[in-house]
Amino acid sequence: MNKIFKLYLVTFLTCLFCNGFVLADETKKELIENHSKKMGEFKGAKNATHPEWFKESFLDLEEDVAEATENNKRLVIYFWQPGCPYCDQLWSDNFADQNVVKEFRKHFDIVALNMWGDREIISIGGNSYSEKKFAEALGIKYTPTLLFFDENRKVIHQLNGYVPVDNFQKSIKYVSNKHEKNVKFSEFSIKQKKISTSTAKGALNKQDFFVLPTFDLNKRSKGDENKYTVVFFEAENCKNCDLLHQKTLKDQTTLALAKKFAAFQLDRHAENTVITPDGKSTTAKQWATELGIEYLPAMVFFDQNGTQVMRIDTQLRTFHVQSVFDYVLSGAYKSETNFQRYISARADRIRESGKDVDIFSY
Repeated sequence: MNKIFKLYLVTFLTCLFCNGFVLADETKKELIENHSKKMGEFKGAKNATHPEWFKESFLDLEEDVAEATENNKRLVIYFWQPGCPYCDQLWSDNFADQNVVKEFRKHFDIVALNMWGDREIISIGGNSYSEKKFAEALGIKYTPTLLFFDENRKVIHQLNGYVPVDNFQKSIKYVSNKHEKNVKFSEFSIKQKKISTSTAKGALNKQDFFVLPTFDLNKRSKGDENKYTVVFFEAENCKNCDLLHQKTLKDQTTLALAKKFAAFQLDRHAENTVITPDGKSTTAKQWATELGIEYLPAMVFFDQNGTQVMRIDTQLRTFHVQSVFDYVLSGAYKSETNFQRYISARADRIRESGKDVDIFSY
Protein backbone atom coordinates (compact mmCIF):
# COMPACT_ATOMS: atom_id res chain seq x y z
CA MET A 1 0.00 0.00 0.00
CA ASN A 2 2.84 2.36 0.86
CA LYS A 3 4.38 1.86 -2.59
CA ILE A 4 1.02 2.46 -4.28
CA PHE A 5 0.41 5.58 -2.19
CA LYS A 6 3.90 6.96 -2.98
CA LEU A 7 3.37 6.30 -6.70
CA TYR A 8 0.02 8.09 -6.58
CA LEU A 9 1.54 11.04 -4.71
CA VAL A 10 4.41 11.40 -7.19
CA THR A 11 2.00 11.23 -10.11
CA PHE A 12 -0.30 13.86 -8.52
CA LEU A 13 2.56 16.27 -7.78
CA THR A 14 3.99 15.82 -11.27
CA CYS A 15 0.64 16.66 -12.86
CA LEU A 16 0.20 19.63 -10.57
CA PHE A 17 3.71 20.89 -11.40
CA CYS A 18 3.10 20.52 -15.15
CA ASN A 19 -0.29 22.18 -14.91
CA GLY A 20 1.37 25.05 -13.09
CA PHE A 21 3.60 25.63 -16.08
CA VAL A 22 0.59 25.43 -18.41
CA LEU A 23 -1.32 27.91 -16.26
CA ALA A 24 1.71 30.19 -16.09
CA ASP A 25 2.07 30.10 -19.88
CA GLU A 26 -1.63 30.76 -20.35
CA THR A 27 -1.51 33.66 -17.90
CA LYS A 28 1.53 35.11 -19.69
CA LYS A 29 -0.23 34.76 -23.04
CA GLU A 30 -3.35 36.44 -21.67
CA LEU A 31 -1.29 39.34 -20.30
CA ILE A 32 0.45 39.80 -23.64
CA GLU A 33 -2.85 39.71 -25.51
CA ASN A 34 -4.43 42.19 -23.09
CA HIS A 35 -1.42 44.52 -23.44
CA SER A 36 -1.67 44.31 -27.22
CA LYS A 37 -5.37 45.12 -27.06
CA LYS A 38 -4.77 48.12 -24.82
CA MET A 39 -1.88 49.57 -26.88
CA GLY A 40 -3.17 52.28 -29.20
CA GLU A 41 -2.30 52.34 -32.89
CA PHE A 42 0.34 54.58 -34.43
CA LYS A 43 -0.94 56.21 -37.63
CA GLY A 44 0.14 58.81 -40.16
CA ALA A 45 3.81 57.90 -40.65
CA LYS A 46 5.03 58.11 -44.24
CA ASN A 47 8.44 57.54 -45.77
CA ALA A 48 9.51 60.21 -48.24
CA THR A 49 10.64 59.12 -51.69
CA HIS A 50 13.70 61.20 -52.49
CA PRO A 51 14.49 61.93 -56.15
CA GLU A 52 17.52 60.50 -57.89
CA TRP A 53 18.97 63.93 -58.64
CA PHE A 54 20.19 64.50 -55.06
CA LYS A 55 23.90 65.26 -54.91
CA GLU A 56 26.20 62.28 -54.39
CA SER A 57 28.29 63.72 -51.60
CA PHE A 58 31.28 62.54 -49.58
CA LEU A 59 29.70 64.64 -46.79
CA ASP A 60 32.53 67.15 -46.57
CA LEU A 61 30.43 70.29 -46.47
CA GLU A 62 33.22 72.71 -47.34
CA GLU A 63 33.90 70.71 -50.50
CA ASP A 64 30.18 70.64 -51.29
CA VAL A 65 29.93 74.43 -50.97
CA ALA A 66 33.00 74.86 -53.20
CA GLU A 67 31.60 72.52 -55.87
CA ALA A 68 28.23 74.25 -55.82
CA THR A 69 29.90 77.66 -56.16
CA GLU A 70 32.02 76.42 -59.07
CA ASN A 71 28.81 75.39 -60.84
CA ASN A 72 27.12 78.73 -60.07
CA LYS A 73 24.83 77.06 -57.54
CA ARG A 74 24.28 77.13 -53.80
CA LEU A 75 24.33 74.24 -51.35
CA VAL A 76 21.23 73.06 -49.48
CA ILE A 77 21.44 70.62 -46.56
CA TYR A 78 18.18 68.75 -46.05
CA PHE A 79 17.47 67.00 -42.73
CA TRP A 80 14.85 64.25 -42.82
CA GLN A 81 13.86 61.23 -40.75
CA PRO A 82 12.15 57.90 -41.51
CA GLY A 83 8.37 57.96 -41.23
CA CYS A 84 8.17 61.76 -41.48
CA PRO A 85 4.92 62.67 -43.27
CA TYR A 86 6.00 66.31 -43.60
CA CYS A 87 9.10 65.20 -45.53
CA ASP A 88 6.87 63.16 -47.80
CA GLN A 89 4.61 66.19 -48.27
CA LEU A 90 7.56 68.33 -49.33
CA TRP A 91 8.37 65.96 -52.19
CA SER A 92 4.87 64.78 -53.09
CA ASP A 93 3.30 68.28 -53.01
CA ASN A 94 5.89 71.03 -53.47
CA PHE A 95 8.05 69.10 -55.93
CA ALA A 96 5.05 67.78 -57.83
CA ASP A 97 5.29 71.08 -59.71
CA GLN A 98 7.86 70.57 -62.47
CA ASN A 99 8.59 74.30 -62.57
CA VAL A 100 9.63 74.10 -58.92
CA VAL A 101 11.85 71.10 -59.67
CA LYS A 102 13.42 72.84 -62.67
CA GLU A 103 14.11 76.04 -60.76
CA PHE A 104 15.47 74.23 -57.72
CA ARG A 105 17.82 71.99 -59.70
CA LYS A 106 19.05 74.96 -61.69
CA HIS A 107 20.15 76.90 -58.62
CA PHE A 108 20.94 74.34 -55.91
CA ASP A 109 22.86 71.20 -54.99
CA ILE A 110 21.01 69.34 -52.25
CA VAL A 111 22.50 66.87 -49.78
CA ALA A 112 20.18 64.73 -47.63
CA LEU A 113 21.06 63.91 -44.00
CA ASN A 114 19.11 61.53 -41.78
CA MET A 115 18.78 63.25 -38.40
CA TRP A 116 19.13 59.83 -36.74
CA GLY A 117 21.85 58.57 -39.11
CA ASP A 118 25.39 57.43 -38.34
CA ARG A 119 27.27 58.51 -41.46
CA GLU A 120 30.29 60.72 -40.80
CA ILE A 121 30.08 64.38 -41.77
CA ILE A 122 32.88 66.92 -42.00
CA SER A 123 31.22 70.19 -41.06
CA ILE A 124 32.11 73.73 -42.06
CA GLY A 125 35.26 74.32 -40.06
CA GLY A 126 36.49 70.75 -40.38
CA ASN A 127 34.84 69.12 -37.35
CA SER A 128 33.68 65.52 -37.61
CA TYR A 129 30.16 64.45 -36.57
CA SER A 130 27.73 61.64 -37.13
CA GLU A 131 24.54 62.75 -38.85
CA LYS A 132 22.56 62.55 -35.60
CA LYS A 133 25.21 64.43 -33.60
CA PHE A 134 25.36 67.09 -36.31
CA ALA A 135 21.57 67.52 -36.20
CA GLU A 136 21.76 67.75 -32.42
CA ALA A 137 24.56 70.32 -32.54
CA LEU A 138 22.50 72.47 -34.91
CA GLY A 139 19.41 72.19 -32.71
CA ILE A 140 17.24 70.68 -35.44
CA LYS A 141 13.71 70.44 -34.04
CA TYR A 142 11.55 69.74 -37.07
CA THR A 143 11.84 67.70 -40.24
CA PRO A 144 12.15 68.56 -43.00
CA THR A 145 14.68 71.29 -42.21
CA LEU A 146 16.55 72.93 -45.09
CA LEU A 147 19.72 74.98 -44.61
CA PHE A 148 20.77 77.23 -47.50
CA PHE A 149 24.49 78.14 -47.70
CA ASP A 150 26.10 81.00 -49.57
CA GLU A 151 29.51 81.01 -51.26
CA ASN A 152 31.18 82.03 -48.00
CA ARG A 153 29.91 78.84 -46.27
CA LYS A 154 27.38 80.80 -44.19
CA VAL A 155 23.81 79.65 -43.58
CA ILE A 156 21.80 82.52 -45.07
CA HIS A 157 18.32 81.01 -44.91
CA GLN A 158 16.63 78.18 -43.05
CA LEU A 159 13.29 76.43 -43.38
CA ASN A 160 12.28 74.70 -40.16
CA GLY A 161 9.65 72.15 -41.09
CA TYR A 162 7.21 71.93 -43.97
CA VAL A 163 5.93 75.08 -45.68
CA PRO A 164 3.36 75.15 -48.52
CA VAL A 165 4.51 75.56 -52.10
CA ASP A 166 3.87 79.34 -52.27
CA ASN A 167 6.12 79.96 -49.27
CA PHE A 168 8.67 77.48 -50.61
CA GLN A 169 8.89 79.28 -53.96
CA LYS A 170 9.62 82.54 -52.12
CA SER A 171 12.59 80.86 -50.43
CA ILE A 172 13.90 79.56 -53.77
CA LYS A 173 13.63 83.02 -55.31
CA TYR A 174 15.17 84.75 -52.29
CA VAL A 175 18.29 82.56 -52.14
CA SER A 176 18.82 81.91 -55.84
CA ASN A 177 18.73 85.64 -56.65
CA LYS A 178 20.92 86.47 -53.64
CA HIS A 179 18.42 88.88 -52.12
CA GLU A 180 19.91 88.20 -48.69
CA LYS A 181 22.58 90.78 -49.52
CA ASN A 182 19.96 93.55 -49.39
CA VAL A 183 16.96 92.48 -47.33
CA LYS A 184 15.87 90.04 -44.62
CA PHE A 185 13.68 87.20 -45.82
CA SER A 186 10.78 88.27 -43.59
CA GLU A 187 10.72 91.67 -45.34
CA PHE A 188 11.23 90.09 -48.77
CA SER A 189 8.36 87.68 -48.12
CA ILE A 190 5.96 90.51 -47.30
CA LYS A 191 6.76 92.24 -50.59
CA GLN A 192 6.12 88.96 -52.44
CA LYS A 193 2.84 88.44 -50.61
CA LYS A 194 -0.04 87.17 -52.73
CA ILE A 195 -3.58 87.84 -51.57
CA SER A 196 -5.35 84.50 -51.29
CA THR A 197 -8.97 83.55 -50.83
CA SER A 198 -9.75 83.46 -47.11
CA THR A 199 -12.88 82.77 -45.12
CA ALA A 200 -11.65 85.32 -42.57
CA LYS A 201 -12.78 88.11 -44.97
CA GLY A 202 -10.19 90.63 -43.87
CA ALA A 203 -10.26 89.91 -40.14
CA LEU A 204 -8.06 87.95 -37.78
CA ASN A 205 -9.53 84.73 -36.45
CA LYS A 206 -10.60 85.07 -32.81
CA GLN A 207 -10.44 82.61 -29.91
CA ASP A 208 -12.00 82.83 -26.46
CA PHE A 209 -8.68 81.98 -24.82
CA PHE A 210 -6.88 85.01 -26.26
CA VAL A 211 -6.14 87.71 -23.69
CA LEU A 212 -8.50 90.61 -24.36
CA PRO A 213 -6.92 93.19 -26.69
CA THR A 214 -3.88 94.51 -24.93
CA PHE A 215 -0.44 95.19 -26.28
CA ASP A 216 1.45 95.08 -22.99
CA LEU A 217 2.67 91.47 -22.95
CA ASN A 218 4.89 92.20 -19.98
CA LYS A 219 2.00 93.03 -17.66
CA ARG A 220 0.45 89.92 -16.13
CA SER A 221 -3.22 89.92 -15.22
CA LYS A 222 -4.37 88.25 -12.03
CA GLY A 223 -4.14 84.48 -12.38
CA ASP A 224 -1.61 84.64 -15.24
CA GLU A 225 1.47 85.42 -13.13
CA ASN A 226 2.89 81.89 -13.37
CA LYS A 227 1.75 81.05 -16.87
CA TYR A 228 3.90 80.66 -19.96
CA THR A 229 3.14 83.17 -22.71
CA VAL A 230 2.38 82.28 -26.31
CA VAL A 231 2.14 84.96 -28.99
CA PHE A 232 0.17 84.13 -32.13
CA PHE A 233 1.50 86.16 -35.08
CA GLU A 234 -1.15 86.14 -37.80
CA ALA A 235 -2.45 88.26 -40.65
CA GLU A 236 -5.62 89.10 -42.51
CA ASN A 237 -6.39 87.04 -45.63
CA CYS A 238 -4.08 84.28 -44.41
CA LYS A 239 -5.37 80.87 -45.49
CA ASN A 240 -2.85 79.02 -43.30
CA CYS A 241 -4.07 81.03 -40.29
CA ASP A 242 -7.63 80.00 -41.16
CA LEU A 243 -6.49 76.38 -41.29
CA LEU A 244 -5.05 76.58 -37.78
CA HIS A 245 -8.26 77.99 -36.33
CA GLN A 246 -10.76 75.96 -38.34
CA LYS A 247 -8.98 72.63 -37.93
CA THR A 248 -6.36 72.30 -35.17
CA LEU A 249 -7.89 74.71 -32.67
CA LYS A 250 -11.29 73.04 -33.03
CA ASP A 251 -9.83 69.99 -31.29
CA GLN A 252 -10.83 69.91 -27.63
CA THR A 253 -7.49 68.54 -26.39
CA THR A 254 -5.64 71.29 -28.23
CA LEU A 255 -7.98 73.93 -26.81
CA ALA A 256 -7.52 72.63 -23.27
CA LEU A 257 -3.75 72.96 -23.63
CA ALA A 258 -3.95 76.41 -25.27
CA LYS A 259 -6.03 77.74 -22.38
CA LYS A 260 -3.18 77.03 -19.96
CA PHE A 261 -1.10 79.81 -21.58
CA ALA A 262 -1.37 83.57 -21.40
CA ALA A 263 -2.16 83.75 -25.12
CA PHE A 264 -1.91 86.91 -27.20
CA GLN A 265 -2.74 87.48 -30.86
CA LEU A 266 -0.87 90.09 -32.93
CA ASP A 267 -1.25 91.20 -36.52
CA ARG A 268 2.20 90.56 -37.96
CA HIS A 269 1.95 93.67 -40.17
CA ALA A 270 0.49 96.11 -37.62
CA GLU A 271 2.28 99.30 -36.60
CA ASN A 272 0.69 99.51 -33.14
CA THR A 273 3.01 99.77 -30.14
CA VAL A 274 3.70 96.52 -28.30
CA ILE A 275 5.46 95.89 -24.99
CA THR A 276 7.25 92.54 -25.38
CA PRO A 277 7.36 89.90 -22.60
CA ASP A 278 10.80 91.14 -21.57
CA GLY A 279 9.58 94.76 -21.32
CA LYS A 280 10.84 96.22 -24.61
CA SER A 281 8.72 98.79 -26.47
CA THR A 282 8.39 98.18 -30.22
CA THR A 283 5.72 97.58 -32.88
CA ALA A 284 4.13 94.27 -33.80
CA LYS A 285 5.63 94.50 -37.29
CA GLN A 286 9.13 95.39 -36.10
CA TRP A 287 9.11 92.76 -33.37
CA ALA A 288 8.01 90.05 -35.82
CA THR A 289 10.82 91.07 -38.17
CA GLU A 290 13.38 90.98 -35.32
CA LEU A 291 12.14 87.52 -34.35
CA GLY A 292 12.51 86.40 -37.97
CA ILE A 293 8.83 85.56 -38.39
CA GLU A 294 8.58 84.36 -41.97
CA TYR A 295 5.75 81.82 -42.02
CA LEU A 296 2.24 82.63 -40.77
CA PRO A 297 0.69 81.70 -38.47
CA ALA A 298 3.63 81.60 -36.08
CA MET A 299 3.46 80.83 -32.36
CA VAL A 300 6.32 82.02 -30.16
CA PHE A 301 6.55 80.78 -26.56
CA PHE A 302 8.07 82.66 -23.62
CA ASP A 303 8.73 81.68 -20.01
CA GLN A 304 7.72 83.75 -16.98
CA ASN A 305 10.88 85.87 -17.35
CA GLY A 306 10.12 86.81 -20.95
CA THR A 307 12.73 84.46 -22.45
CA GLN A 308 11.83 82.70 -25.69
CA VAL A 309 11.79 78.92 -25.14
CA MET A 310 10.14 77.49 -28.28
CA ARG A 311 8.38 78.47 -31.48
CA ILE A 312 6.19 77.09 -34.25
CA ASP A 313 6.85 78.78 -37.59
CA THR A 314 5.96 75.94 -39.88
CA GLN A 315 2.82 74.06 -40.91
CA LEU A 316 2.09 71.52 -38.18
CA ARG A 317 -0.96 69.34 -37.72
CA THR A 318 -2.83 68.66 -34.51
CA PHE A 319 -0.62 66.08 -32.81
CA HIS A 320 2.55 68.11 -33.27
CA VAL A 321 0.92 71.39 -32.18
CA GLN A 322 -0.30 69.63 -29.04
CA SER A 323 3.19 68.23 -28.53
CA VAL A 324 4.77 71.70 -28.66
CA PHE A 325 2.18 73.02 -26.18
CA ASP A 326 2.87 70.09 -23.86
CA TYR A 327 6.65 70.38 -24.33
CA VAL A 328 6.52 73.94 -23.00
CA LEU A 329 3.82 73.56 -20.33
CA SER A 330 5.48 70.51 -18.77
CA GLY A 331 8.87 72.21 -18.71
CA ALA A 332 10.29 69.26 -20.65
CA TYR A 333 12.26 71.67 -22.86
CA LYS A 334 14.56 72.29 -19.88
CA SER A 335 15.82 68.70 -19.71
CA GLU A 336 15.06 67.20 -23.15
CA THR A 337 16.53 69.51 -25.75
CA ASN A 338 15.76 67.08 -28.60
CA PHE A 339 12.15 67.80 -29.44
CA GLN A 340 11.83 64.78 -31.73
CA ARG A 341 12.79 62.45 -28.89
CA TYR A 342 10.21 64.14 -26.71
CA ILE A 343 7.33 63.71 -29.17
CA SER A 344 8.30 60.08 -29.76
CA ALA A 345 8.13 59.40 -26.01
CA ARG A 346 4.86 61.33 -25.77
CA ALA A 347 3.33 59.24 -28.56
CA ASP A 348 4.35 56.07 -26.72
CA ARG A 349 2.74 57.28 -23.49
CA ILE A 350 -0.52 58.06 -25.27
CA ARG A 351 -0.57 54.68 -27.00
CA GLU A 352 0.16 52.88 -23.73
CA SER A 353 -3.01 54.47 -22.34
CA GLY A 354 -4.95 52.69 -25.08
CA LYS A 355 -5.49 55.71 -27.35
CA ASP A 356 -4.49 55.88 -31.01
CA VAL A 357 -1.92 58.43 -32.19
CA ASP A 358 -2.28 59.91 -35.68
CA ILE A 359 0.62 62.24 -36.33
CA PHE A 360 -0.74 63.62 -39.60
CA SER A 361 -4.45 64.25 -39.00
CA TYR A 362 -6.22 67.47 -38.10
